[in-house]
Amino acid sequence: MRTINLFMKQHTKIPLEFDNILPELLYDKTDDEIENTLIYHGNRRENLSDYFNITTTGEASSGDECVIIINGNLDRVKYIGLRMTKGQIIANGNVDMHLGAQMQGGEIIVNGNAESYVGREMQGGNIIVNGDVKEFCGASYMGEWRGMNGGCILINGNAGRQLGECMSGGEIIVNGNCDMLPAIHMTGGYIQINGNISKWPAGQMKRGIIVVNGDVGEILEGFTKKEVIQNPQINGEYHIGKYALYAGDETVRGKAQLWIKQ
Repeated sequence: MRTINLFMKQHTKIPLEFDNILPELLYDKTDDEIENTLIYHGNRRENLSDYFNITTTGEASSGDECVIIINGNLDRVKYIGLRMTKGQIIANGNVDMHLGAQMQGGEIIVNGNAESYVGREMQGGNIIVNGDVKEFCGASYMGEWRGMNGGCILINGNAGRQLGECMSGGEIIVNGNCDMLPAIHMTGGYIQINGNISKWPAGQMKRGIIVVNGDVGEILEGFTKKEVIQNPQINGEYHIGKYALYAGDETVRGKAQLWIKQ
């Protein structure tokens, strides 16, 4: 196993872009090659070592055997894990936009909060955020209709609006509360929110499942209450308690399931 430790030594208000700081790209690089890896600082290309002290231990024969640990004030570090396919990235701090965007495999753990577009257009792998995320987690990008279609996102804090927009597969679990319009335009996959939703879950949702274990501020008129079930089996797991099943969204002839704990 090879571990690459990055320690931020210089914070910047202009974003750093980490799209090429990936286990599959760095696992077999020498220390000098890692230090000289180019990253974007705004519209300028600079060396990774300009902003981070770097230490490495161990060896790896593939990206699956590589862990990158990023430490410091990372709130202006974007695109961590972009198109990642292998290995693990651990970010110890708050991170900027597009964490795990278009991710295909591996695992990302954030010990802090994350900005917008976590896991956008994600295809596989796992993302764990041990804080809050902003809007459009697991969603499509602006102008696109293809959101997350595989993998799993676990949010141990709260989520912003339009969680899982245009989602077609995969799973999102939120252990805190969620802002308005989760699962909007969703066509497949599974979302579970263990806290409250401000209002309007599953707008224009065609297929898929959303489970809410807290309160829902307002349900859209396109959903019809079908029945109340004790301890239902949903997405292959039993959920303890009474759950009301709503079907919809009828405005788009949807066949989605909205389960709300009573």
